[in-house]
Amino acid sequence: MIRLFKHYISYNVVLLSLIDLMLLSLAGEAAWRLRVAQIGISAGQFSDRVLEIGGFAGVIWLAMIAVGTYGPEALRSMRFATARLLVAVSLGVLAISLMNFFLPGSALWRSVLLYAMGIAIAFLIANRILGSRMLGVEAFRRTILVLGAGPRAERLERLSRRPDSGFAVGAFVAMGESEPTIGTAVPRESISDLGRFVERVGATEVVLALQERRNSLPLKDLLRVKTKGVMVSDFSSFLERELGRVDLDTLNPSWLIFSDGFSSGRRLSSIGKRLFDILVSLVILIVGLPLVAIFAILVKLESKGPAFFRQTRVGLYGQEFTLVKLRSMRTDAEADGARWADKDDPRITRVGRLIRMVRIDELPQVWSVLKGEMSFVGPRPEVPAFVVDLEKELPFYAERHMVKPGITGWAQINYPYGASVEDSRQKLEYDLYYAKNYTPFLDIIILLQTARVIIWPEGAR
Repeated sequence: MIRLFKHYISYNVVLLSLIDLMLLSLAGEAAWRLRVAQIGISAGQFSDRVLEIGGFAGVIWLAMIAVGTYGPEALRSMRFATARLLVAVSLGVLAISLMNFFLPGSALWRSVLLYAMGIAIAFLIANRILGSRMLGVEAFRRTILVLGAGPRAERLERLSRRPDSGFAVGAFVAMGESEPTIGTAVPRESISDLGRFVERVGATEVVLALQERRNSLPLKDLLRVKTKGVMVSDFSSFLERELGRVDLDTLNPSWLIFSDGFSSGRRLSSIGKRLFDILVSLVILIVGLPLVAIFAILVKLESKGPAFFRQTRVGLYGQEFTLVKLRSMRTDAEADGARWADKDDPRITRVGRLIRMVRIDELPQVWSVLKGEMSFVGPRPEVPAFVVDLEKELPFYAERHMVKPGITGWAQINYPYGASVEDSRQKLEYDLYYAKNYTPFLDIIILLQTARVIIWPEGAR
């Protein structure tokens, strides 16, 4: 895994994306040369069009990130990857065409863009086919050594078997625990030098997966491994890095206190985030006002009652505020109190089902962003009644309120709609990861990949 601005990205994704960026640049140049050869003019110097070619590659690349081209499913399935690539390249070319309409004079003529689109799709698909056949997923996996042979070690074994896993377990070492559940684990007593054993296995990281660490931490072994230049990770930190979420099953207050995160050096980032929220919310409110008005009329025509739905939510530091959305349910939907939306919920109107699917009902929340009660990115704000119950059921739930709530968030792009305490627990793990590791870079990733959730309404209710 490579750490970029406190966020971890697997080696195979980084390598694949860099090759894609290079191939997109080649596609843009090839399309230009093909077109000028057809009409019989000189191709000119590459330096004269390097900005246009770089812009073409950059826009398509961002569109690929946005639609989930580098997600686990796209890395596993060629058919899934092809579908996402087609959508990404089409959206990117459309965006470039719109930019050329307002900024004429670009070397990316419509004919050149058409050729570049076809060449880029061919290059990108070929890259995935060749990469999977020549290298395969295993080439990008690193080897780890697990100290422990109990349930935690067993969980790491299951994770390593996932097709999108970035690691493989070289060996398990039973550290004298009561009853090892890994049958192939090597007893610690049979290893004379753990440092040499790590080298023999070829491990680049040692993960401490003991069930009970009190008075059993193998300090001598860990020190020997560390001085060999091998990375040593505790179980919770390893899971956070690999899964992109904070694991509540193994979380304890001391880990939160001493681990990296919740940095006070985010003041400048917070100022930049607030400026971004103000500028973008103003643009969206001006541009999106006609769309909101049209759907507000449709909501009124279909069912009696107000076009907008107002509800109290819990925001930053537990403070309550009023959230405004386009009404998607009947006016009596919460006559018996607030409750989660079910699949095919009968309370949702026909217009409401449409605006929920394409997320138009969320547009009025931009007003809350402009006022500073919300941000574009952050944990979703919950109803006070839900918060009271969830704080009793879930540990560390209050910590999600240490950051401003958002319209979209890390949990929203990684987990479908939550309609139970267990779903809220899963989403809380992602929310804690965001609160702990927030950077503008992570916000950019979330904003880009929100497009994937809108295009493919995953879990919308």
